[in-house]
Amino acid sequence: FCYKPMIGLIIAFQKFNIFKGIAGSKFVGLENFKFVFGMRDFGIALRNTLWLNTLDLVFGFPVPIILAILLNEMRMMKWKKFSQTLLYLPHFLSWVIIGGMVLQIFAPTTGAINAILMKLGLIDSNIPFLTNGAWWTFTYVLVGVWQGMGWGTILYLAAITGLDASLFEAAEIDGANKLQRIWHITLPGIRSTIVVLLVLNIGRMMSIGFDRPFIIGNTLVKDTCDVISTFVYRAGIENNQFARATAIGLFQSVVGVVLITIANTISRWFDEQSIW
Repeated sequence: FCYKPMIGLIIAFQKFNIFKGIAGSKFVGLENFKFVFGMRDFGIALRNTLWLNTLDLVFGFPVPIILAILLNEMRMMKWKKFSQTLLYLPHFLSWVIIGGMVLQIFAPTTGAINAILMKLGLIDSNIPFLTNGAWWTFTYVLVGVWQGMGWGTILYLAAITGLDASLFEAAEIDGANKLQRIWHITLPGIRSTIVVLLVLNIGRMMSIGFDRPFIIGNTLVKDTCDVISTFVYRAGIENNQFARATAIGLFQSVVGVVLITIANTISRWFDEQSIW
């Protein structure tokens, strides 16, 4: 299921004809790659992909760690379980549903946030959350962090609960407060989990989901919301250019392998924690 479909990667080096198939299509070498790399829209999509993924990594990666620590510090089990359920729930919502919620909340003229701020007299004009490039980026990252933060806490919470309780007891006897116990016991105890997940996230810097940018994006912010996945859909699938779409996918995979290898090597040098 994983390796046999890779035979189809040969399409990236062909002038693929859907009626002739892989065996009958003409081999053109790197022509598809040259054509794609020469397109202005591909450069914009590549830049946006790296920028949005970097923002997701910077702002989205630490949040599940912080949430896991806060949940672990809760002593009221009923409130803890309720909070966990509430945090996990957005992960199970379709991006179509989330997109409708975003429109209702952040729409420039009819959105709830603009209406409340205007009513309170805090702003003189509507904030263009979905129609201005910078504000759209802010909204994109904010919604992504909200949707994924609860699910991301699961691994960290499992790692924290696996730590030796006697370490915390000894630290408390020695006079360490909560922040000191978190800094000197909890964080070092889950360091390996943090490093492994960070390496995996860096390896996915070239990959980006289709749903979020496609549903939240619009033509007014095309130069900001157009990413590789939407570019492949538009330039490759809609125009029946399967060979060029495959070439972009192969490019993403190769760069992803290079990034994850570099991140893993650096991790071994500094921390001796790695995924291989």
